[in-house]
Amino acid sequence: MDVVQQRFAEWVYKLGITLTERQAEQFETYFRLLVEWNEKMNLTGITEREPVYEKHFYDSLTIAEAVDFNKTSSIADIGSGAGFPSLPLKIAFPHLKVTIVDALAKRIRFLDEVIAALGLDNVTALHGRAEEVARDAIHRDHYDVVTARAVARLSVLNEFCLPFTKSGGCSSL
Repeated sequence: MDVVQQRFAEWVYKLGITLTERQAEQFETYFRLLVEWNEKMNLTGITEREPVYEKHFYDSLTIAEAVDFNKTSSIADIGSGAGFPSLPLKIAFPHLKVTIVDALAKRIRFLDEVIAALGLDNVTALHGRAEEVARDAIHRDHYDVVTARAVARLSVLNEFCLPFTKSGGCSSL
């Protein structure tokens, strides 16, 4: 484990997350795929290694301060873009069933590539608009936690996320 990974492991440990060697490898593979695909399509403006670990991976996991993911079984991530926060959460909490919704097919192709490369199971990346996907009975009122990051104004974001949230669940915006 190098300095960046060690620092990241220390940060997430303070969140109550202890990473295995496999999880550390998954984060590194995710970083490499993000940079590789970012050359072909604009996924993020942040591509240097340490800032990716801090601003994307660590920031995605800070929700663990507010939500006990050990007692959570399912999440939906609306407008996930490059997979934040859903994929870092899935890596850190492998038991989660994750559904990612994004309106751009090329981002879904990237996410499918990352999911396969990391060997993640119980992750579905759906191409579609949140308001349309939420009408489907399979997704409506179905998830323990619904996340979104930099998708829309808060009032609009609530309208996107709340239909996915089951009774007693929460939206983290």
